[in-house]
Amino acid sequence: MDLAQLRAGQSATVVEIRGGMRLMEKLASLGIMTGTKIKKISSQFMNGPITIQSGNTQVALGYGMAKRIIVEPEE
Repeated sequence: MDLAQLRAGQSATVVEIRGGMRLMEKLASLGIMTGTKIKKISSQFMNGPITIQSGNTQVALGYGMAKRIIVEPEE
């Protein structure tokens, strides 16, 4: 499942990033990489930005970027 499909308030672990080196570097600079535990805070209607929390940091990602982040939801 990708990050965009995750429900608001749900936690997950990043399993894969489907993108090139630039996307991986950008996400790594935000603290998001394979194995990182994240929590989806909110998303906007109709493909707007998605806000996530990683540790004590909140980050807003574009919808296209969120679609490339594959996550494993926690129960």
